[in-house]
Amino acid sequence: MKKLLIATTALVGLGSAAFAQSGGVLNVLDWGGAYGQSHAIAYNAPFEAETGIRITVADADNPATPIKAMVEAGNVTADVASVEYADAVRLCDEGALEEIDPSILSAAADGTSAEEDFIEGALTDCFVATDVYSMVLAYDDSKFPDAKPASPADFFDTAAFPGKRTMRKGAKFNLELALMADGVPPAEVYDVLATPEGVDRAFAKLDTIKNDVIWWEAGAQPPQLLADGEVTMAFAFNGRIFNAAIGENKPFNIIWNGQIYEMEGWVIPKGAPNMENALKYIEFSTRPEQLAKAAEHISYGPPRRSSSSLVGNVAGTETPMSPHLPTSPENLDQGIASNLDFWVDHDGELSERFNAWLAG
Repeated sequence: MKKLLIATTALVGLGSAAFAQSGGVLNVLDWGGAYGQSHAIAYNAPFEAETGIRITVADADNPATPIKAMVEAGNVTADVASVEYADAVRLCDEGALEEIDPSILSAAADGTSAEEDFIEGALTDCFVATDVYSMVLAYDDSKFPDAKPASPADFFDTAAFPGKRTMRKGAKFNLELALMADGVPPAEVYDVLATPEGVDRAFAKLDTIKNDVIWWEAGAQPPQLLADGEVTMAFAFNGRIFNAAIGENKPFNIIWNGQIYEMEGWVIPKGAPNMENALKYIEFSTRPEQLAKAAEHISYGPPRRSSSSLVGNVAGTETPMSPHLPTSPENLDQGIASNLDFWVDHDGELSERFNAWLAG
């Protein structure tokens, strides 16, 4: 397969010099990697062609962190940023984001308003979703020539499926996975996690593989750790594994059983220097056809109903993309939706406990 190619949109560092301050520019803060490439191809290049507005892009391991720092310092250099839903809600509540009127968004081809076309939860006061992504289990097929891992329980079974694992450094996703691996039915995960006993149970399960885990912080790390043979299994963003497997012919397989999915999308930092251009960009990039085009370059499902039928083959191939999307029915039924309200309420305390556990 051909590797995915990034468009000519500039990728620059996070320093203030990255963002020219003029009416004809837009400063986007993104995640980089395969995800950033999908935005460069599906959003940035055609937006520049249509509007003449020049885009510069800066990447961050988690764009929510520099957004908060910019706003608190009174030195906002980003106009638009891609963040996880829970971070959008938190930053909005803290007054760090501009509100976005959904009436600026394009209707579907049949006239359905954006508010009706987007899936539930995809539009909030300060957030417009761009994709549904998931954390999935993945493994190097060459490391398991016989029995193949197929569940969260298998991920935690280093006897039957030996080798190091890699997991995101944080409480979110890992606590849910640990409970599913410990036998909690997916539909009951958040009920259990809402209790002190459930939290204790999740950490006790994590204890069983703590010494076998390499913790990652940047999304590009898990596929690289798999490719380098440092780990045999990963808990990672599905798009990163997809890009390595399909785009780079790596022998990586995804386990959809136990996937935890949620939304990601655009926000505008409070005091963005190019507010008008930011709104134009959000309207353009969340049109049904642009969201579908992005989904052809990375396996994140579009959050607009009218986009689904527009998604074609994996870019540059004759392989249908639909089976690789978290939102495909056969995949969706094997996972759970991240309880975003739960993490808005409990992220601070559980992250603090996770950090203490990790250091202990």
